[in-house]
Formats: sequence, structure tokens, C-alpha cells
Amino acid sequence: MELNLAVPSPLQYFSSLVQSDEHFPLLEAAVSLAQDEYPELDVQQVLGDVDQLLARLKRRLPADAPALQKLRALNQFFFRDLSFGGNVNDYYDPDNSYLNAVLKTRRGIPITLAVLWLELAAGLGLNARGVAFPGHFMVKVNLPKGQVVIDPFTGQSLSREELAERLEPFRQRSGLVDEFEVPIGLYLQSAPPREIIGRMLRNLKEIHKTQEDWGRLIAVQDRLIVLQPEAWPEYRDRGLAWAAQGEASRAVADLEKYLTHADDALDIDAIAERVSELRRRN
Repeated sequence: MELNLAVPSPLQYFSSLVQSDEHFPLLEAAVSLAQDEYPELDVQQVLGDVDQLLARLKRRLPADAPALQKLRALNQFFFRDLSFGGNVNDYYDPDNSYLNAVLKTRRGIPITLAVLWLELAAGLGLNARGVAFPGHFMVKVNLPKGQVVIDPFTGQSLSREELAERLEPFRQRSGLVDEFEVPIGLYLQSAPPREIIGRMLRNLKEIHKTQEDWGRLIAVQDRLIVLQPEAWPEYRDRGLAWAAQGEASRAVADLEKYLTHADDALDIDAIAERVSELRRRN
């Protein structure tokens, strides 16, 4: 019997990682996003680098350290000793979304810093989760005496009042005020790994869309569709990117899929018109 030793493409590898919600390797999936930009990237090497950081951190703590001591040691190590923090000088640099680059520069955006921090927290046995807070990803830790919410961009622990203050612009924009106000706890629910990876990809999507970098945008859309196969607007957005690339038949296939499934969307007529126009051109 002949063995098939073909190396999977970056997209096939990503697809194998995100099949199951039960066994979803958040860090590995997050690291693998950089393979489109860095084709020679050794994902296992990056995972090994994070393991080494965890080993260094563990040496600082007694095995029976209480949770609060572990949290303080983690924040001291991550934010102060290693100087991980937000890239305030170039927030929209795509490298801020690639964990191999964030590990080198120690600079990133909230969600990439959060993914690294969460991996170290899990390695210490802390009950830590990501939080898809509006506009700014957070992390939270459950301790015996309550919950701590941390901004991974700065390392700051945030009080309930500070969180409410940060929410205010979002609430005003969304009309979620007075009788429509939502309890703050709803904004602090744990984000599952699939949602975290989706948010990372949508950050990259925004950057490539703004720069009209259709090739890179399509690569991101491919991953979003593998990650969330029933997120029909992602087919629309990939179709529009294909159209911008001059690939009319690919554009039509994606846009028609969107029209078939998103039957109550507000842009149905506009997209149908676009499909007719692409068919005429083809």
C-alpha cells in the first residue's frame, strides 16, 4: 500500500484543527492563522516557545500556590518582566494578529495578547476565559473570592464601574439605554474558542478590506467559511472580493450561495443585481 505523505495546505491544516468544539486547540489554531502570511512558519516551534515561557513561569511558584498568587505571578511575568502590551504605535499592522510576530515583538492587539495570556493561565491551572467585550477583547479569572476582569492590552484589572464606563459609548450607539439596558454581566460571558478565532479573522478581514488587498482578504474569508460554514455573509464578502479580483464565475458561485440562504437579508436585491451584472460580463 502506498502512503500518501502529502503535506496539508495551511487551509487544510486549519480545517483539521477547528472540526470539533469539544477538542478545539485555541493556541494552535490562532498560531496557524499566520501561515498565509508566513508560509514557512513552524507552528509547533511557536507552541514550543510558549511552553518554554510557561516552564519559566512555573519555576517561580510553589506547586501548592493559591490561585491569587498564581494570577499575580502571571501578570508580573507577562506584563512587566516580558513587557507584553498593546501596539499603540501601529494598531492596524496585520502582524498584531499573528502570534509568531507578537511573541517576537511583545506587541499585539487585545485578542492576540489574550490568547497567549490564557494559555499561560491554563498552564497554571487558573480558571481563566476570554471575554468578547464590545470593541475590546478582555480576559477574566474566577478566584475563590470573586471574578477579576483584565484588559490584556495594558494588564489593568478593571472594576465594575470602569467596565460600565467603557461600555457606555457602545450602549449609546446601539440604543441599549434606559429600558433597553442590558446587565453588564451579559457582556462578560466566556467566549468559546471558535468565537475567539472568528474575531481574530474578522480583525484581519477589516485590515485587508480597508487596504483593498483582495488576495489576502480571500485567504481570510476561506478560513472564516471553514470555521463557520453557515455564516452566509462570509460567502457574500468572499464573492465580492472575487469580483474585485476579476474572478466573475467564482464571485457568482459565492454570491448565489448567499442569496439562497440569506433570504431575509436587507441587501438581497443589491446582491442579486450584482450577480446579474457579473453574469453579463462573464
